[in-house]
Amino acid sequence: MATRVRSYSKINLGLAIGPVRTDGFHGLMTLYQTLALHDVVTVTARRVDSGGETRIALTTNHPFVPRDGRNTAWKMVEKALARLGVVAEVGIHIEKNLPVQGGMGAGSANAAAALIGLEKELGVALPEAERLVVAAEVGSDVPLFLVGGAVLGKGRGEIVEAMPDLPRTVCLVVVPGVGVSTPAAFREWDKRVQSAEGLTSGGLRDTIRELSHAYASVFGFSEPKAGYQELGTSGIVPGYDLTSKGQTPEKKQGSGVSQVAMENDLAENTLLSLVRTGVENDFEEVVFPEYPSLREIKQLLMGIETGVPALYAALSGSGSALFGLYRSTADAEAAQQRVQAASFEFGVKTFLTETLPRTEYWARMFAG
Repeated sequence: MATRVRSYSKINLGLAIGPVRTDGFHGLMTLYQTLALHDVVTVTARRVDSGGETRIALTTNHPFVPRDGRNTAWKMVEKALARLGVVAEVGIHIEKNLPVQGGMGAGSANAAAALIGLEKELGVALPEAERLVVAAEVGSDVPLFLVGGAVLGKGRGEIVEAMPDLPRTVCLVVVPGVGVSTPAAFREWDKRVQSAEGLTSGGLRDTIRELSHAYASVFGFSEPKAGYQELGTSGIVPGYDLTSKGQTPEKKQGSGVSQVAMENDLAENTLLSLVRTGVENDFEEVVFPEYPSLREIKQLLMGIETGVPALYAALSGSGSALFGLYRSTADAEAAQQRVQAASFEFGVKTFLTETLPRTEYWARMFAG
């Protein structure tokens, strides 16, 4: 019987770009947050005799999704089978609902979902640390989808650590009908660095260090820890004490305020704390001058002049998707109407959704 897996999306709550490393990649720091928006990846797998060979077939409803070894889901299955020492016939179908190359990690999420489906089909799983290694070989954003919720990404984004989760927060995603090349965005960033743009009297800003301090101050760590913190898929974040934030269950129950209201307050307070620290996405510095309409979309998402502004709005990854986080569905719908009423040289699609905390990410993973 086939296994259907929800392949969720992500946004970036801040992203800092560091210098080019010896391996040619830029060092990064970001806070990923998974969203309820998803594709569906269906996997069938059957072991074959040791004398046979692995065969993979991939189908999809989207004309621009590769159906061969270029596809991240195909790569993940191929690498996982090799590590497991299993020969199998595998079928993968990707039901595409998310934009392709929109900055929401859709292809990376497909790869993680394919692995989860494969393991369930075969009744065997890689050790968790090995899963993350294989995921990082497939793509920088893949490991985050094996954790879910709020995830700190370091290195080139592939070194992941579970962070204290934000409660569910209403999110509006806007996907413009224009693509942003990530390699081109990095090249433009390097030009700006080389031409000394962004210099202060103290020298070039270390945005990775700034963002590190911002996350540390908001989440209560002396400094974000390196590497990956083991947590399994239970959704429990080791070492995070709600009492340090004054949010004990006793206080929640005795406050006379509903659980939903308390969650909204906690989400709002955490997001506003991040905003106060100056959290931002470095890619906006190079993407917005090239695509001025994307800056306009962010301003519409923010809605500062309306009196009910977004908690936070930003470009996701290198784009072209942008998002806003809101106090209520009504605020998000108002932002959606502002964006849809605006005139751009390209079309836009809007998606109303919500952030997906880690426990719900795993509880809702299998589509039945």
